[in-house]
Amino acid sequence: MTISRRAALGFGATLAGLGAVPARAQQPVLKLGVMTDMSGPFVDITGPGSVAGTRMAVQEAMAAMPGLRVEVIVADHQNKPDVSANLARQWIDRDGVDVLVDVPGSSAALAVAGICKEKNKVYLAAAPGTSELTGAQCAPTTVHWVYDTWMLANAACRALVAEGGDTWFFITADYAFGHSMEQDGSNFIQAAGGKVLGAARYPFPATTDYSAFLLRAQASRAKIIGLANAGTDLITCVKQAAEFGIIRRGQRLAALNLFISEVHALGLGAAQGLVFSESFYWDQNDRTRAFTQRIRQGFNIQGPTRVHAGCYSATLHYLKAANAMGAAAAKASGTEAVNRMKAMPTDDDAFGQGSIRPDGRKLHPALLLQVKAPGESRGPWDYCSVLRTIPAAEAFRPMAEGGCAFVRG
Repeated sequence: MTISRRAALGFGATLAGLGAVPARAQQPVLKLGVMTDMSGPFVDITGPGSVAGTRMAVQEAMAAMPGLRVEVIVADHQNKPDVSANLARQWIDRDGVDVLVDVPGSSAALAVAGICKEKNKVYLAAAPGTSELTGAQCAPTTVHWVYDTWMLANAACRALVAEGGDTWFFITADYAFGHSMEQDGSNFIQAAGGKVLGAARYPFPATTDYSAFLLRAQASRAKIIGLANAGTDLITCVKQAAEFGIIRRGQRLAALNLFISEVHALGLGAAQGLVFSESFYWDQNDRTRAFTQRIRQGFNIQGPTRVHAGCYSATLHYLKAANAMGAAAAKASGTEAVNRMKAMPTDDDAFGQGSIRPDGRKLHPALLLQVKAPGESRGPWDYCSVLRTIPAAEAFRPMAEGGCAFVRG
């Protein structure tokens, strides 16, 4: 991989924690495979931005760590678990891939996590949301980096019930992520004193017309219609709800998994006022702005999402750990590489300081954001206000409640 002079010199605080790394004999090549959605419903929130985040981390790490050699390959998994599983096996068995990165779609991610566990290879789960990755289907080779359904639902549902939105109806994507989001949201709603009046699950990823599901939600008379989906599905749901006049009739939409790219696609006129949980926002502080400037200038990713930031952050931390233990040792055992990652504090421009729990849950603060009205925006991508920062210890599910088999709470 060719590294520009800018890449070699411009990393600032991101690499401050690496310290001086002594030169060593040439190390074996670490091979990373970014498995992502390059053409489907998650292309804007993952896709080219996930590839960019991974490649940017590799460039920065190779510039800072003499002797480190890394190769990145990319594939479109079509959001299908069988395609993802076959590709993971091929990459590991035939192509010598050491680390799999991203994998949007929770069903696909769970399939890949199982194969990485079987093959003792590292899985950096930046895109999927299912909390099962640190629960019943946890693995010592998986690190769940960015967010999960428990975190997203925890802040958003509690806040909306407290504001009086105490009856809900869910429109849910019929796969592992949607199920987890609906279940976690329902638990928080009920714990806060609200009620879930029903749910409509639609086929994923084959649905483009949500009218039947929206009509069921409208007929329920729930105060809040919770959208347990993402990507183009979420955008289409919001647009079709506007066509039905659902909001004008007094019901409110709650996007439980909203990305800045979706706010961009909807426009502030349609999205204004939406409250949602996040783990990364580009304009949060000086470090997030520095990260965003680099990925914009180097890769033309104008509005990086939390997944793009997560691919960068997870890859950078893995490479720090692999360099510390030696690339040969990191290639030999994914479990040991992840153990080294867990033993090291995390620190980068996208998420700041954090840590990785024994169950593989990456911990960092969460944010509660609100979409601005058009007149409040100062310019391109200035779409959200930070209402609250939630400490890492409160943001994610307690480890003791997850049910991960190889750790004890």
